[in-house]
This record gives sequence, C-alpha cells and structure tokens, in this order.
Amino acid sequence: MSSIGDKNIAKIQTTYVHQQEIAEIASARKRKLLFRRLSLFLVFAALMSYLMITSFISQSSTLDKKVAQKKQLEQQMIQLKKQQEILKEDIVKLNDDDYLAKLARKEYFFSENGEIIFNIPEESKGKNNQ
Repeated sequence: MSSIGDKNIAKIQTTYVHQQEIAEIASARKRKLLFRRLSLFLVFAALMSYLMITSFISQSSTLDKKVAQKKQLEQQMIQLKKQQEILKEDIVKLNDDDYLAKLARKEYFFSENGEIIFNIPEESKGKNNQ
C-alpha cells in the first residue's frame, strides 16, 4: 500500500480534463459566493428581526402606559363630572333667595328683625354627646 502512495502520478493534460478543472473552480466560486450571500442575508434578516422585536416591545410598553394613563384620566373625568353636578346644584340653590338668606344667617350670623342669634361652640356639643 505504501508503494502506491509513493509513486508520482502524472495528470493527463487533455482539453476535457482542463475543462473539468475550470468547471470545478467555477462551481467552487459559485458555492463560495452562495455562502457569502446566504451569510449576508442571514445577518440582514437577524438585524431586521432585532429591530422589529425591539420596536414591538417599545410600542407595547408605550401602549400599556397610555392605557394606564387613559384609565386614570377617565377616573379623573368621572370625579370632575360629579363635582360639576354639585356646582350646578349650588348655582341653582344660590339663585334662590330663601336659600341665600338661610346661608347668610347660618354662616355669617345675620339675623332677621327681632331675631336673636346664639352661638354654641361645636366642641361642647361633641363633649355633651359623649
């Protein structure tokens, strides 16, 4: 066996062999270019996937923040509507002269003719009830 490996074998120099060698070199180049294109496409696809995933994650977090903000603002709007209804009721009450007179007597100690106002401290009311 070793005697076969030691012998130098000469190549046949024909046009067919030469064409086959050129074809092998061309196929090797094509394979090499194919691997380069595939690797470049893989890098491009990976980059695009990364960008799309990060964009999706940032958009979903932004959307979650906006949804939470919307809920908070809806609650605030409900409170403001309640407050608006109370203020509308106060406006209606303040247009009533009897209510204004009662409010003035209660808050500012105004009295009608012949009426005497007694001011009872509210602290003593709480102590008497206990």
